[in-house]
Amino acid sequence: MDARPGGERGRVTAVLGPTNTGKTHHAIERMLTHRTGVIGLPLRLLAREVYDRVIAKVGPSRVALVTGEERIVPERAQYWVATTEAMPLEIGADFVCVDEIQLCSDPERGHVFTHRLLHARGLVETLFLGSDTMRGAIAGLVANHSYVKRDRFSTLTWAGSKKISRMPERSAIVGFSVENVYAIAELIRRQKGGCAVVMGALSPRTRNAQVELYQNGDVDYLVATDAIGMGLNLDIRHVAFSSTSKFDGRRMRALLPQEIAQIAGRAGRHTENGTFGVTGEAKPFSSELIDQIEAHKFAPVKKLMWRNADLDFSSAGHLIRSLELPTYNEWLSRARDADDVVALKALSSLPEVQDKLTNPRRVMLLWDVCRIPDFRGISETDHTTLLARIFDFLVGRGLGGGRIPSDWLAKAVARIDRTDGDIDQISRRLAHIRTWTYVAQRKNWVDDESHWRGETRAVEDRLSDALHQRLTQRFVDRRTSVLLRRLKQKEDLVAEVNDKGEVTIEGQFTGRLEGFRFQQDAAASPDEGKTLRQAAIQALRPEFSLRADRFYNAPDTEMDFTEQGGLMWGSFAIGKLVKGADPLKPAVEPFVDEEAGEDVTEKVRRRLQHFIDRKVAALYEPLLAMGRDETLTGLARGFAFRLSEALGVIPREQVANEVKELDQEARGALRKHGVRFGQYTVFLPALLKPAPTRLRLVLWSLWNGLAEFPESPPPGLVTIPNITEVPKEHYALSGYRPAGSRAIRIDMLERLADILRQKDSRVGFEATPDMLSITGMTLEQFSDLMGGLGYKGEKGEREKVKAAAPAVAPEEDVAAALEAAAASGQPIPEEVSLLAPAPEPEPAAETTEDATGGETPAPEMEVFYTFTWAPKPRFQRPERGPRPERSEGAPRRDRPQGERREQPQGEKGEKKDFGNRDRGGKPAGRHGKPERRNEGPKNFEARPPRKEKPIDPDNPFAALMALKGKV
Repeated sequence: MDARPGGERGRVTAVLGPTNTGKTHHAIERMLTHRTGVIGLPLRLLAREVYDRVIAKVGPSRVALVTGEERIVPERAQYWVATTEAMPLEIGADFVCVDEIQLCSDPERGHVFTHRLLHARGLVETLFLGSDTMRGAIAGLVANHSYVKRDRFSTLTWAGSKKISRMPERSAIVGFSVENVYAIAELIRRQKGGCAVVMGALSPRTRNAQVELYQNGDVDYLVATDAIGMGLNLDIRHVAFSSTSKFDGRRMRALLPQEIAQIAGRAGRHTENGTFGVTGEAKPFSSELIDQIEAHKFAPVKKLMWRNADLDFSSAGHLIRSLELPTYNEWLSRARDADDVVALKALSSLPEVQDKLTNPRRVMLLWDVCRIPDFRGISETDHTTLLARIFDFLVGRGLGGGRIPSDWLAKAVARIDRTDGDIDQISRRLAHIRTWTYVAQRKNWVDDESHWRGETRAVEDRLSDALHQRLTQRFVDRRTSVLLRRLKQKEDLVAEVNDKGEVTIEGQFTGRLEGFRFQQDAAASPDEGKTLRQAAIQALRPEFSLRADRFYNAPDTEMDFTEQGGLMWGSFAIGKLVKGADPLKPAVEPFVDEEAGEDVTEKVRRRLQHFIDRKVAALYEPLLAMGRDETLTGLARGFAFRLSEALGVIPREQVANEVKELDQEARGALRKHGVRFGQYTVFLPALLKPAPTRLRLVLWSLWNGLAEFPESPPPGLVTIPNITEVPKEHYALSGYRPAGSRAIRIDMLERLADILRQKDSRVGFEATPDMLSITGMTLEQFSDLMGGLGYKGEKGEREKVKAAAPAVAPEEDVAAALEAAAASGQPIPEEVSLLAPAPEPEPAAETTEDATGGETPAPEMEVFYTFTWAPKPRFQRPERGPRPERSEGAPRRDRPQGERREQPQGEKGEKKDFGNRDRGGKPAGRHGKPERRNEGPKNFEARPPRKEKPIDPDNPFAALMALKGKV
């Protein structure tokens, strides 16, 4: 069967030319000059746009909108805006127009446009709008037509390849799959702050909301599919292709030159010129293709897709054969099976469907059901199953009685009516609701058609709004959009800073003001960050000045320094300490943004310098006072300078020679300033407190140029772990001296040294409770500490000696003493205990059997350590043979340094005479005799017994004291 155009009615005009020639605008103007009119558009999105433009001119009561999923038909409708498939050709309108007529060659939908080209006619006027490539086909198929060529209002030029990061503003980046579009949009959001997204699968409501983001300047970038090539009039200056191939439903194929030109032609609006290019992995266009696009010269269309429209509904087989009839027209080519034909063949092969096809009406009904678009795109099997269920309801054998049951439809719609989830989930629900929106638009398919049309439309609107919200949240930074628009409008921006330092500009969070530095949101992209900072600094300049005034008048109690030299104002870092001209005179470096101004920076710097100067003066007043003391002269003044350089703490071995050179007068002058000459350390005790120690570590680290400062130990600890990696000098600055596995606080070490000086380290001594109390250690830990100080500890075990039970005075003596005290009327002194408590019975000790079989109690044992001076040799002496025995009285060389020469060092041993010793090296007594040493227990039994004095009965205190002596 051949296809031939019907008789011509009215004039037919082909208005052909490239994009941006005003063809659609011309068609709308022409339609409104007629009493009635119909205009068919290739996309539901474009139909909605034209509908909005027409009702803006004549009002909604005179304009109808008919698409597959939407039907708005007022009672007095004169003008019908529809998709090409839904054009109402039977109403006999005066004006008929078909837009984008070059889609006659499209493999999927071409047969529909070809049918309109051949059969859609207005009573008065018919317009076909499209590309100039259709001129020959229209001339060969449409008789008695006129041709109008329209030229582009602006020029379109090639701009080459550009990275997305360098994409100019007001650009559209084109992708050909949902995944590609989302990936590009995400990249633009990170680099440019945001973009709008336009795809053919979007509902008109979502698409319009996204377009509004772009058109009103909230975002400067648009990511879209080839849907923008079909008449969407946007303010686009540059179009970039991310790919030059697309999936056409059957296979991946390269874009045709005219298809590329159709999309690229969206660049340049009205008289404003536009550019096109590529981005991403797309290869640059060839010179031939560029010339074609710029000159709008393309190969003419040779074949139009066609499908027989004269259908035979006598049976399903006859219907299929009529759809497959060939054409013998040289301009026409039979279209491949579309989705509706595929569905028809699948359904008609089902036995349950074949049984219902009993008359032509049911065959026609089956064909209408098969034309439901597969919006869901899940699979052909799922789509066929759904169509079979709907057909079963409509033939009247199901529960619906010739209608789709309302309860079944309600459940299907309710499952979709959810706005939670991500973009993909909401997009799938939108695709599902479009199926039911299409069904609700069919006449006599559902009960209460107006209800279900409104219900499905409401669900679609809710899902559309939710999808727009998700798209905006994901691909648009609203904050940047607002700031960009206000900056472009050159308006003053309002910035606010809350008590947490959060900065909001025009209600949008942009970052935090930390002290006098603006820290912008880390989530911002590089380009977005520039915008944020520009807007924030412009709005924060007054805030910087106000904050500087508050800081300058703030008390020192609001400021502090960190152990790494930072300077804090509350919780904000506003500067740092740097090396000054003197260890006790550090300088400061403020942290102030350059944009805040030199006045703010100088004010912050002065206030920080005042703070640290007062802090050093308060914590190091003893050291500073010693430096200002003009009475210190000679060696004393030099030693004071040396101690000042060491910040008040210096190990004695480092200044041993200087200490020896100081006479008693010089030492006394230094002691007046609190200097203590300890056996191990020379220091000022007042500077060992936690606050001066913490500052000392910072000042010393600054003076010595350390990159990382040592931290002070927690306050209150007598000993801390001795870590090998930590330099010994750091321990001294912290107020500790390493000894063994731990380091002991130097003031407690000197107290321990005072006790050790009174012990005989040659014959050995045991640790006393006072020693353990000073260090806070166990006996084993104390032994390790003494080893670190140069003592050798020998562990031993012995039987524990039990304390003797207190003696009890005879009762008659107690009574006599009490009577004497009572007779004199004097109270009994509290320190005299007359009545001792009766001894408690001791627990039974463990017993062991002796050799005779008897049991004897096992003795209780205790562990003790004996310490002797055993310093490590400074160097290994060479072997010189046997060492001669030391003569009696010769000086010992294994004696500890503290006993031989440094023994008297410390506060209690400063007044000493190294020349006043006997020949044995022992210190001489007051009359030149050697001092006695405790060389063992004295034999008190060898002394004669003292004679007891008689007690005066008239003196009760004498009686009590004599009684105490007996006890």
